[in-house]
Amino acid sequence: MSPFRPRVLVSLVAALALAACGKSGKPEATGPGGRDKPPVPAVVATAALQDWQDSLHALGTVRAHEAVTVTAKVSETVQRVHFDSGQEVAAGAPLVTLSGQQQQALLAAAQAQARDADAQFQRLSQLAGQQLVARGVVDTARASRDAARAQADQIRANLNDRVIRAPFAGVLGIRQLSPGALVTPGTVIATLDDIARVYVDFPVPETELAGIAPGQALQGTTAAYPGKGFEGKVDTVSARLDATTRAATVRGDFPNPQRLLKPGMLVEVALVRGIHPAIVVPELAVQQVGTETFVWRVKPDASVEKVDVEVGGRIPGQVMVQDGLHAGDRIVIEGTGKLQPGAKVVEGGKQPAGGGVK
Repeated sequence: MSPFRPRVLVSLVAALALAACGKSGKPEATGPGGRDKPPVPAVVATAALQDWQDSLHALGTVRAHEAVTVTAKVSETVQRVHFDSGQEVAAGAPLVTLSGQQQQALLAAAQAQARDADAQFQRLSQLAGQQLVARGVVDTARASRDAARAQADQIRANLNDRVIRAPFAGVLGIRQLSPGALVTPGTVIATLDDIARVYVDFPVPETELAGIAPGQALQGTTAAYPGKGFEGKVDTVSARLDATTRAATVRGDFPNPQRLLKPGMLVEVALVRGIHPAIVVPELAVQQVGTETFVWRVKPDASVEKVDVEVGGRIPGQVMVQDGLHAGDRIVIEGTGKLQPGAKVVEGGKQPAGGGVK
């Protein structure tokens, strides 16, 4: 072998290495086919502070302001029904009259006995004033008179129980009996609900309770009335949490003058907790991969980096970033699908309207 052949091979390898390097002597980043990776077109905007209306959303159930199942107290036949199904009644309105002929007769006898006992007491009192009878006789007559009066009052109360009245103003449910029916204590006559105002009970997680207090504004919507909103306020926050869900029940108070909200309805409740400045970005900018939530931030050299963020709230099309971004940070709004850490971007397209960026 010629002694010059190894030197020729070394020179050839060195020349190839220099040809593959730039002027700085370092290898250049290349893409497929040995060419440089081109910048990724993207829509870039600057994050800025804007007013954010903080709200909490939950599903609640409508409950009547007052609700009762009207029942009978005695065993008797129905003489008359004074209401129709679905009727609105005032407090104290008669609903059902039960037959009370026996009680009427007993009351007449008791009243007669009470009158006689009272007359006897008056006569003996006069004689006692003339010292013709002992005071003990007068006391016995007084006791007999009082017992007769109490007996009459008891029968009168039993007779009043034969007229079943509405305990409060409200709307009656479906009538459950007819005249001539035999009722017993506990027999259901109808339901009565006061729905001029209603409660909406909804769960709130333990982590959100610090920002809830009575008097805060509520907004409700239902599937039964699309596009119609109901305004209310927080009435009470439960003193206990559910041991399983770690949530407390919050009760909202809603005016219901048109009686549209009915007990048992499902209501989507939004609890408005005030307006404060926050960083709000378009929903497209926030990426969610598994448990990781992040945005792509553009550095001064036009390369991107992945930044983990904490989302504090959402509304359609927008996200409030609670932690991870600062006002003035430039983030990628569109074109995130092809990005990798360190990749360069070139701005293109139009910036979406709104979204807390500029």
